[in-house]
Amino acid sequence: MEALFVGQAYIDVTFITDRMPEGDEKTVAQDYAISFGGNAVSAAFCCARLGIAPDLLASVADDWLGRMFIDMAAKYGISVHHRKVRESSLSFIMPKGGKRAIVRCRDDEYLHPFPPLNLRGCRALHLDGHQADAALHYAKTCREAGILTSLDGGGLRANTHELMEFIDVAVVAERLCEQMSLSPGNMLAYLKGRGVRVGGVTMGERGMLWFDETGAERFLPALAVPPEAVVDTNGAGDIFHGAYVYAYLADPSGSWTEHFTFARAASAHAIQRLGNEASLPTVADIRRVIEAYGERAA
Repeated sequence: MEALFVGQAYIDVTFITDRMPEGDEKTVAQDYAISFGGNAVSAAFCCARLGIAPDLLASVADDWLGRMFIDMAAKYGISVHHRKVRESSLSFIMPKGGKRAIVRCRDDEYLHPFPPLNLRGCRALHLDGHQADAALHYAKTCREAGILTSLDGGGLRANTHELMEFIDVAVVAERLCEQMSLSPGNMLAYLKGRGVRVGGVTMGERGMLWFDETGAERFLPALAVPPEAVVDTNGAGDIFHGAYVYAYLADPSGSWTEHFTFARAASAHAIQRLGNEASLPTVADIRRVIEAYGERAA
C-alpha cells in the first residue's frame, strides 16, 4: 500500500441542459457523462491516473451500481476495501456557466465496522471526513506512524474539529469558511491553531490562500482558463487534492509550492472536460496545461 484514501463512493450522472423540465415536461440534454464520484474517491482515481494507484476504503453496495464502481476502480488498479451499505449513492450534476447544481442520493448507514487495514508501506492518507469513525482512526494511526495525513475540507462535518488535530495538510473550500463564519484569512489561523502544518482555502477562479510549513502565508492565483473553455467545474477540487497527494508521493522532498502548482494545473485540465473520468489528467496533460497557461495566472 502506497497511500490510503477514505471516503464515500458515488456514481455521478452529469448532464448539460439549458433548463430543467417541470411538471409533465420533457427535455433532451445536450451531453452527458457517467463516472465514479465522491471527494476522496475522485481524488484516489486522479492519483491512480497520474501513476500511483492508492488503496481506497469506500462505501460499496451489492447492487449493479456497486459492481459498476468496482469495475471502474479495477480499470485504474485501485484496491477497494469495501464498507458495505444497502444501496449505492448517486449524484446528479448539472454544470452551467462555471457553476454546478447537484442532487445527491446518499446511503451512509454502514452495515459493518470499518475494516482494519495493514498500513505497511503507506506514505500518505487522504480523507474527506466521510466515514467519520474510520477517518479519525486512520488519521490518528497515520500521524503516530509519521505517515502524511491530508484532508479535503469541503464542508463542515461532525468530526471536523477533532479530525483537524491529526491532519498535516488541510485544504478546505470557501464553503467551510461560510459554515464556520470565518474569512479565508481567519480560516488559516484556525487551521494553524489545530496543528495543521500546511493549510489552504481554495476560492475557485480566485485562486488559493495558503500557508507553508513555516507558517508563512502565500497566495496561488488560478490559471487563466478562458471562460468559453470551461465545461464542468464539478470535481475540480477533488482532482486538485488527488494531484497534490500524487506530487508528494512522487517527490516527497519537493516543496508544497511545487505540489500545489502541479495540482492547480490538474484542476485547470479538469474543468475543460465533462464528468470525472474524462477530467482525470496524465502527467503529460498537466505539462501541457502549464505550458499553455502557466505564465498567465488570473
